[in-house]
Amino acid sequence: MKNIFIAGGGTGGHIFPGLAIAEYLVNTNVDIKIHFVGTKIGLEKKILDKYPQFSLHLISGGKLNYSGQSLLKLLTVFKLFYALFQSIFLILKYRPRFAISVGGYASGPFVLMCSFLGVPTAIWEPNAHPGLANRWLSKFVKTSFYVFDQSTHFLSTKENIKSGLPIRQELSDIEFKYSVPDKFSSEDPFVIFHFGGSQGSRAIGTIFSDLVLKYKDNKNYFFIHQCGSTDFEKFKEKYSGIKNIEAKDFISNMPDYYKKAHLIICRGGANTLTELQAYGLPSIVIPLPAADNHQEHNAKELSDAEAAIMVLQKDLSLESLDISLDDFFKNPEKLKQISQNVRKLYKPGAAKIIGDFIYEKINS
Repeated sequence: MKNIFIAGGGTGGHIFPGLAIAEYLVNTNVDIKIHFVGTKIGLEKKILDKYPQFSLHLISGGKLNYSGQSLLKLLTVFKLFYALFQSIFLILKYRPRFAISVGGYASGPFVLMCSFLGVPTAIWEPNAHPGLANRWLSKFVKTSFYVFDQSTHFLSTKENIKSGLPIRQELSDIEFKYSVPDKFSSEDPFVIFHFGGSQGSRAIGTIFSDLVLKYKDNKNYFFIHQCGSTDFEKFKEKYSGIKNIEAKDFISNMPDYYKKAHLIICRGGANTLTELQAYGLPSIVIPLPAADNHQEHNAKELSDAEAAIMVLQKDLSLESLDISLDDFFKNPEKLKQISQNVRKLYKPGAAKIIGDFIYEKINS
């Protein structure tokens, strides 16, 4: 068996595209064994426990961008040095034929060591503004796969291939056409689905929950809230007795919930935005504020194409969100138009592009 390693993680935005690549490779090639490399501090184990056909190896790691927190940065540096030795051990033990970074805490040390030890490597970059790990790795890795054209300005790789974002088979193999009624009613309510990524979003969730309370007696609205495990009990108590809300800590069967929704309220992660494109779902995107504003760059690409509404977190309030929802409620045709625009942006086949490249490399 030819061992292929996919390194990275932390959030679903890194892990799920890696899973899409893994599924394509094993479904089209019988001689491949997939290994994931992650850390204990991410969602790797929680998500990959559902995929026992893939091996998971955990190494040390953490983020370096602790603003003004020198002690935490120093601790992370020590962890990264330890992760380099753990990576060497994995490489010598399993002799990988190829390694690809999908971004996240584990991607840097493992793929760097693979590059130094002669293992063919690549990085996949989902954001318009690449993260620190992939920007750094691009100095040592020859090939980058990317989603947004803008990202190539920040990458040092000699070979850049536009692949798009790999979507898991359960999401890409869809027979679904977005539709909205001509008029929302208690029999056909306006379904609004909020999730803040795989770990939830407290900032948006708090305002969203206030909105639910405002409409708790209005049967023309129905709300779905993925709260995240940290805040689930708090929101569950807040929603006690309210019938037009479904609250979940984590949703693994996203296709079922996408098919119920008329409007999505979400962050601007590349994985999320690509899934919305695949399903043609209108959205209000509130990018996660960050030093590099990568989610804002992602969301702007959709906003400029009139394929989503972008609202910066500093401008988000109960009143502004309520105004937007009321406008969509009274004018469902606006939802239809955004749906058509966002669907035009979808580029299928990313897992195939990356998977075929890897298989060709290991057999050349």
